[in-house]
Amino acid sequence: MKFSCEKALLQNAINTTSRAVSPKSAIPALEGILLEADHELRLTGYNLETGIRTTVPAEIKTPGTLILGARLFGEIIRKLPDDIVVFTAEHYMVNIKCGLSEFNILGTDPEEFPELPSVEYQNSLQIPQEKLKSMIAQTIFAVSDNETRPIHTGALFELEDKELTMVAVDGYRLALRRESVLEKTGEASFSFVVPGAALNEVEKICAPTEEPVTVAQGARHIQFKVGNTILVSRRLEGEFLAWRQAIPRNNSIQVQGETKALLAAIDRVSLIISDKLKSPLRCIFDDNMLKISTKTAIGDASDQCPIQGSGNGLEIGFNNKYLMDALKAAPAERVQLELTTGVSPCVILPAEGEENFLYMVLPVRLKAGE
Repeated sequence: MKFSCEKALLQNAINTTSRAVSPKSAIPALEGILLEADHELRLTGYNLETGIRTTVPAEIKTPGTLILGARLFGEIIRKLPDDIVVFTAEHYMVNIKCGLSEFNILGTDPEEFPELPSVEYQNSLQIPQEKLKSMIAQTIFAVSDNETRPIHTGALFELEDKELTMVAVDGYRLALRRESVLEKTGEASFSFVVPGAALNEVEKICAPTEEPVTVAQGARHIQFKVGNTILVSRRLEGEFLAWRQAIPRNNSIQVQGETKALLAAIDRVSLIISDKLKSPLRCIFDDNMLKISTKTAIGDASDQCPIQGSGNGLEIGFNNKYLMDALKAAPAERVQLELTTGVSPCVILPAEGEENFLYMVLPVRLKAGE
């Protein structure tokens, strides 16, 4: 096996595939990257949950295949000078040359590397990378980390006509984003759940560009194709929350506010809240004013934020982090907050324009002294 390749391109490919490499595994091959050189150079990382394969422009002189430890291989390439890397492997002994630098390291048998699952297309969709990237970034925070309900450790993708809805829920809040897709094939409507860990990697692979991502649904796996890179993940099976029924929409109180102003006021009051000093935010929705306060063992804090509309003096408690996460993710300068009672959820929507996002935050019961 012999090939030459630009250092920067090889380094990017290693960085991408390393995200799917097991840091520690009972199968040593899973701690490595599979290199395959034939008509192109392919690098693969796979941890039995998520697999990433990418191709790199390279001049291949002798075809071959080999596994190299991801951590050492990555460190070597990262610290080489910016030049052409010449890679030669005889049996399992690998020689890496770049400029005046040279390394000889040992690879392992490629037969030990498990095969990446193949995804037989049932349904597929195409969406610009920047759209998918923002959809993931603006919902991933609400993916559950509670393994007792495995289905909610992923996000639901639901396609109807040419509209993609992405929903994440963790029992305390719900995040929803909608975007139109470029095209789709297969059934008129379909849905699947992708693990949160895989979506984190898809978000990193996607670039802020109009170039499309192809998402293919198979019987047990999902494949994301982004340029020269594919990511394959198992699908999560089970009954996802019936989210349409979970979101209250006939809310008697509807107020609007500037997203940044609301966030800044909550952030200031939250300064005296910490993991050790937990306390809910006490929110009072008055005429054209939201009053926010909290009290912990080190003191108390209060702030006010102008809003449009009246909350009729409604008093409601929230976890400060959950409210801030939703407002940080909201892709709009102004938001509408919909409420009904002190024990019903708060729904956050765009104040104007298309309803392409929705966040729901459950309240916290307030005690008399808080």
